Amino acid sequence: MVSDTWQEKIDQYVDAELSSEEMRAMEAHLRECPSCAADVLCHTRLKHVTKMAGKRYLPSSDFRRRIQQHIVAPRRPVRRWLWAPSLALAAAAILVAAISLNHSSQRSRSEQLLGELADLHVTNLASSNPVEVVSTDRHTVKPWFQGKLPFTFDLPELQGSQFTLVGGRLVYLAHEPGAHLIYNVRSHHLSVFILQDRPEFNLSLPAKDSLASVLSFHVESWTGDGLRYFVFGDAGPEYIRQLSQVFKRG
Repeated sequence: MVSDTWQEKIDQYVDAELSSEEMRAMEAHLRECPSCAADVLCHTRLKHVTKMAGKRYLPSSDFRRRIQQHIVAPRRPVRRWLWAPSLALAAAAILVAAISLNHSSQRSRSEQLLGELADLHVTNLASSNPVEVVSTDRHTVKPWFQGKLPFTFDLPELQGSQFTLVGGRLVYLAHEPGAHLIYNVRSHHLSVFILQDRPEFNLSLPAKDSLASVLSFHVESWTGDGLRYFVFGDAGPEYIRQLSQVFKRG
């Protein structure tokens, strides 16, 4: 019966329609219930795929022209010199449409990338083995990735901070291998993804150093030494920024 109660709230959770108190309760439950966490992942992926499909199939210009020919009444011929304002207006409309289409394409690619991060993070919550190398010692976790990645990275010293390193695992994002590090802060799990920087990653966030939201998660991203960093989690944005600063200082 208790499980049924949580199952009934999954759709509302994915759509962010629960109250703040219910969202926190649901997130706490997901950290303890692999079954519900897996269902949330499935619902999230379905919502993301449906949204992308809705943006993919748009009517062609030829189809739009044929429809307009059927619904627009014939007009009396006008003198050629009257075409100039219409042509200018049409050119402006085409320019606006092109800019809007480019903007929409970039936004779709950004949403897809952030959606993949959300999938990786939620999958980790639902997994019985969230990390492949288990250690709170950065000198144990970092060497584990050697030979598994085409790049190296440094892990910051956490002494004096409120964050705890849990371990790490190998992941693939945009068909490229990367490091997925897990940190704990006040019963929350935070993910740090480190990958080689690529042009498409610049579309994920509007600025070089920026904080964004995806579903009920927060994410901050930046570049350094040819690497792209993502800090991702359901903790408050202040914790995302603090962990990001720890990495930037380190």
